[in-house]
Amino acid sequence: MGKVSITLPETVHFSTELAVRITDINYGGHLGNDRLLGLVHEARVLWLRSCGWSELNCAGSGLIMADTEISFKAEAFSGETLVVTLSVAHFSSAGFDIFYQLHKKEGGVEVARIRTGMAFFDYEKRRPVRVPDLFRCRFAEPAT
Repeated sequence: MGKVSITLPETVHFSTELAVRITDINYGGHLGNDRLLGLVHEARVLWLRSCGWSELNCAGSGLIMADTEISFKAEAFSGETLVVTLSVAHFSSAGFDIFYQLHKKEGGVEVARIRTGMAFFDYEKRRPVRVPDLFRCRFAEPAT
């Protein structure tokens, strides 16, 4: 199996700091992979909130995660603060990718890169919908 390689977009749309809690630690004594996804979920919710949106109402539509990739770079431990940057890229008719980079606030060591494929979703009709124009206009890179 090939190693996952995640190339980050140049534009960063949001940044936040999150603490690694004791409940985030697994049997190996470091940040668990399941908890890592929880941290990026928290970052995504904070980003949406900063835009005046939520996962159930993002520019008028809901969001659902379609897929994810994680590239682990280093361990993180309880008590450390991680800086999480978030970038939006790669639009399709119904979705886009969010790229996250996590690094330690102290020392700057990169902990992980993550890509989540997000789809706009109508939770009442239980189906994907088109990317809202408001969202696309705000975050899509201009065509070159």
